[in-house]
Amino acid sequence: MQFKNNTKQRNVSIQGLRSFKDTLPKNVKRIINKKGHIYSETLNNWKYLVGDELFKCCYPKTFKSSNKFGVSTLVIMVKRGHEVDMEYSKKEILNKMNTYFGYSVVEKLKFISFDDEQKDSPKIEIHKKNVTINRYKDKISSVKNEKIKKSLLELTKLFREK
Repeated sequence: MQFKNNTKQRNVSIQGLRSFKDTLPKNVKRIINKKGHIYSETLNNWKYLVGDELFKCCYPKTFKSSNKFGVSTLVIMVKRGHEVDMEYSKKEILNKMNTYFGYSVVEKLKFISFDDEQKDSPKIEIHKKNVTINRYKDKISSVKNEKIKKSLLELTKLFREK
């Protein structure tokens, strides 16, 4: 009897407890590793990092870590009209982030402005129900374990709320 080499499932069993990371499928691991620990911690503590006043008018969009071609950059979405406030508090945000993590995590902040009026459109309200992006939704639907599927969908909802 021949065995398939390309099953995408783990062939080696580990005795005892194993970490949650080891139980996840390869597709999901790639998604989590791509965003990284720094971005998730920034999302969780965004209100502390920028303060209550700026928290209402901005949120972090993406984080690109440093490599040999560029510096680490945090892209922040800012409501139109609050760009000047963000520009003045840029140095303070950088200092708070770097002291929170204990080392120089972010070297550059990039601001992208958006209109607040777009949030009231019905298309975005429909999009709020389906929190995950379609390409991630396809990857999550390929997961065979129902409990992991549900927990990943709940995780994306929590990230969207923050």
